[in-house]
Amino acid sequence: MKLMIASDLHGSAHWCRQLLAARDRERPDTLLLLGDLLYHGPRNDLPEEYSPKAVLAMLNPLAPQLLCIRGNCDTEVDQMVLDFPILADYAVLFWEGRRLYATHGHRFGEDNPPPLQPGDILLCGHTHVARQADHGTFTYWNPGSVSIPKEGTPRGYMTLEGRRALWKRLDGSVWMETAL
Repeated sequence: MKLMIASDLHGSAHWCRQLLAARDRERPDTLLLLGDLLYHGPRNDLPEEYSPKAVLAMLNPLAPQLLCIRGNCDTEVDQMVLDFPILADYAVLFWEGRRLYATHGHRFGEDNPPPLQPGDILLCGHTHVARQADHGTFTYWNPGSVSIPKEGTPRGYMTLEGRRALWKRLDGSVWMETAL
C-alpha cells in the first residue's frame, strides 16, 4: 500500500495540477491532504493561478481516493462544494505498526502536540516548511506546502510506502527520506 501526503494548496490551480500529475506518476492508494485546500488566508499572498473553483473541479472527481483534514483556511462553505469530507480536525492511521496522527497543525503541532503515545508520528502541514524531527517520544513530519513553500523548502509532498517516508519535489525527485 502507498500513501501520498500533501498540504496547503491554497486555491492554486497551477500547483494543484502539478500535484495531480505527481499523483498520476506515484499511483498511491490514497492521497492524504492536510488542509488549506481552496483559500489563501490573510497571511499569504495569492498563489500562482489562484482559482478555488478550478481546484475543487480537479479534486471532486478524486473523492474516493482522498482523505482530507481541515486546515485553518477551510470552512463549512467549502464543504458545501466539495464531494469529500474536509471538516475533520484530525485522522488517526496505522502504518507499519506505527500510529500516525494527521492534523493540519494550527491547533496541535510540533511545539504543541496532541496526546501521543511513544513511537507515534505527528503529521502536520500549516507551517509550509517541509521537515522531519525526532522529539524522543514522538516523530514530527511535515510535507511542506504544494503552493506556498517557506524557509527555502521545495514545493512538494511525501510518500509512505513500506517502511520508507520520502519527501519529494513536485517533479518526483527525492530530497529527504527516512525509515520507520
